[in-house]
Formats: sequence, C-alpha cells, structure tokens
Amino acid sequence: MNFSNHKGAIYMFASVALFSLMDILVKLTTNSYPVGEVTFFRGFFGLLPIFFLIPKKKIFTFFKTKKTKLHLLRAFAGSFALISTFIAIKHLPLAEVVSISFAAPVFVTIFSILYLKEKVGFKRWFAVISGLIGVLIITKPGTALFNIYSIFPLFYCIGFSIVTVSIKKLSKTEPDYLIAFYFTILLIFISIFFLFFEDWRLPNLKDFIFLSLVGICGSIANLFMTSAYRIAEASLITPLKYLSIISAVVAGYYIFNEIPSVITLIGSMLIVFSSFIIFMREKIKNKKIIPLRQN
Repeated sequence: MNFSNHKGAIYMFASVALFSLMDILVKLTTNSYPVGEVTFFRGFFGLLPIFFLIPKKKIFTFFKTKKTKLHLLRAFAGSFALISTFIAIKHLPLAEVVSISFAAPVFVTIFSILYLKEKVGFKRWFAVISGLIGVLIITKPGTALFNIYSIFPLFYCIGFSIVTVSIKKLSKTEPDYLIAFYFTILLIFISIFFLFFEDWRLPNLKDFIFLSLVGICGSIANLFMTSAYRIAEASLITPLKYLSIISAVVAGYYIFNEIPSVITLIGSMLIVFSSFIIFMREKIKNKKIIPLRQN
C-alpha cells in the first residue's frame, strides 16, 4: 500500500470511529434531551472544525456563492437526513439504524434511474433488489414486529440521495468548507424551529460535554472522510466504512443492552452486499465515488 492509500485508510478509520462515537453520544443524550436540542448542538459545535479550513485571506468573503439555490437544496436534504437519523437512533437499536442507513447507495441508484434517466445494468439491478430485500427483512413491514420509527432510516436514505446529486454538482466549483458551512448553518436554524414543539432544558456539565462532542465528532468525521476519498483509492478504503456496523453491534450490546436478532444480521449482510456491488460498478464506470455517509 503506497503512502497516500495508507494515509487515506487512517483518515477513513478515524472517520468511522468518530461517526460511531457520535451515534453513541446521540443515543445517550436523546434519552434525556429532545432531538431538536441535540441537533442544535450538532450544528453549533459542528461549525468549529469548519472555520479552521477557511483560508485566512477569505475569512470575510468565504460565504459568497453563485449557487445559493443548490446549496439550500443540499442543506435542506442533509438536515432532513440527519434529523431522521437522530430520531431513529433515539427509538431503535443502534445496529438496526446503521444497517438500514447503508442502503443509501441503493436509493441513490433508484434516484439516478428515476430522475437522471441513468441506464442500469443487470448487476446493479440485482444489487438494488438485494438491498431492498435486506431493508424489508430488517423493518418487517406488515407484521406485528414492525416499528413505525423504522421509516426514519429510510428517510435518511432518501435525503442522502438528494445530497449526493447536489454535492456532485457543487463540488465542481465550491470548496468543501463552503458546502459544509451552509449545511451546518441551516441545520442550526431548523433545530431552533423545534423550540416551538419541544421542551428544551439546560444540560448539566457532563451532558453539555456529550452534546458538544456530538457536533465536533460529526463535523470532523465528515472532514476526515472527505480527505480520505481525495488522497486514496476509494476501492481500498470504502470497505472500512462497514466497520461501523461492528461498532454499532458492540456498543448496542455493552452500553444499551441491545442484542440484534438473527433476522437483523441477515438483512444487514444483504444491504452491505448490495451497496458494495453498487460501489464496485461505479468504480468500473470511472465515476466519482460517493461517500456512504453525510452527517
């Protein structure tokens, strides 16, 4: 493995670890604080790492853009996806949320077929169907075991699909810090809107630290992931993303007393299998690889 790939693998591993830590902290804090308040901390403290990326000579003009509408689309879709994830983490086992969220590439493919009129071959159709079957296995719709909150990871996947298309267009001219900045700012304003529907409360010192880390971990994780894809071969580092399922199972068991069922594990394997096939087909077509998570 050359130096760039080695460094990229380290960045990706750090991203996975930070995203996993963020999920655990969200699970811990949403037990005591409303989702809107947790989301506010994700946005507010998520701004800190972004400001370190802004060039000093652009500190007073970095926010200028000619693509305001596209930034807003990405920001609304990203906020919708993130809030859906937080709601799911609050009410569902951690391993189940992470597993379903890995179906995002499946929904990106479906979105590309419907709206971008992209032609899809047999292998990617097979991957899409396999991924959807995996989702159905985990969520168990139409049965007494179905949990209404299982739809929120699917909302994440839909939001992610829109984010993916938006970032493809924005990244041609817009720097990463600007895309992240507008998303984070809008996330803060949307979370404040929750004040009208939720009873926010002042956190104690320990919870304040946890809530602050939700924002810092989520933001830095995204930056690490972006850097990893920029400097390393995506085919070598993307499989590391699936380590988050292992961390979700372990954390769920030891911290939250959650034991994933055999059915959930089978569904998870199908989803991972399908998303990996889609990823490899994208690689063969020499397309830009899209990260498996945007938070």
